[in-house]
Amino acid sequence: MTSLLALDFELGPDLERALREAVEAEEAFCVLDRRLSARRRLDQISQLGATHVRDRHGRRALGEGTGVDAEIGLVMLTSGSSGSPKAVELTWEALRASATLTQSTLRGDRPPIWLPCLPAAHIGGLAVLLRAVLSDAQILWGVDDLGVGPSFGATHVSVVRAQLTRHDVSGYAKVLLGGAAPPTALPDNVLTTWGMTETGSGIVYNAKPLPGVDVTSVDGQLCVRSPTLFRSYRSGPRPTTLGPDGRGDWFPTGDAGDVVDGKVSVRGRLGFLINTGGEKLWPEELEVALATIDGVRDVAVTGVDDPEWGQRVVAFIVGDGSRMDETVLAVATERIGPWAKPKEIRYVAAIPRTGNGKIRRGDLANLF
Repeated sequence: MTSLLALDFELGPDLERALREAVEAEEAFCVLDRRLSARRRLDQISQLGATHVRDRHGRRALGEGTGVDAEIGLVMLTSGSSGSPKAVELTWEALRASATLTQSTLRGDRPPIWLPCLPAAHIGGLAVLLRAVLSDAQILWGVDDLGVGPSFGATHVSVVRAQLTRHDVSGYAKVLLGGAAPPTALPDNVLTTWGMTETGSGIVYNAKPLPGVDVTSVDGQLCVRSPTLFRSYRSGPRPTTLGPDGRGDWFPTGDAGDVVDGKVSVRGRLGFLINTGGEKLWPEELEVALATIDGVRDVAVTGVDDPEWGQRVVAFIVGDGSRMDETVLAVATERIGPWAKPKEIRYVAAIPRTGNGKIRRGDLANLF
């Protein structure tokens, strides 16, 4: 067993330097979320099982925690969008495979220059840095406005939906979009991505799996086989399931979807499918529809237990101050069907989201 080093740095050159030193020493690491309070970061350290911490003051032993096997390079918490976060163990081999696959897919005739703007405590943000640490990408530091990154030399950026809508990203060669469901219309330079902490970042770009990545659907659930896949959770082994090829090494992702002619379509988390009056409704499908309404700045949909309907559909909307109930009902009916009409519409100040833009669906009940 080896130590697990928690890196407690802001997103910046010091973090990149610390990552490079951890990789050079082959010391397993994790990255703390600097947006959290000091107390919450202590909770993170406990969840991750770190044995040491390094910050701008130096390195110190924690006197607790649990070491990891020598093959483990990264321990990272899942986003927690669908429940309590889990600590995921990724091997050095998986981390290198992720960096290599992404680089080979995205690079042109020269190494990409990335502008980092996502939290490194989440896999989408950390993967940007690891493409430089483990491969030949470069990182552009010192630019706070991602809209002007290309004028300083940045060629690539990874964003979530909110950033895409707020900034002009037309100057980048490639823009990776992850997290929440994408808008219906996207610029040509934007690639939608699908993946999770367990897959070592995005493994499907614009509905196509990266080279060496296999995706299939088993009873409506997307299952994955990939060189970037995690080895285990801190709490137990990696779940596996039997695939259509008869092999039992597929990872069940918990996402519903289909694979048709090599193209992957993702419908949403299985645990959040709404059953209303005998009809099935994916929250993400209705959210995408309602997001097209003028004045809707953010939206989330959930199902609430109901004695008549089984579950009633509830829409939470961050709007421009106007009531739009009739429009919401009309769009839900037109885009999906009458069963998708929310039985309740609540106008709220903000939708709870993770650092990588995913809705914290378990926290929506707090909005009632």
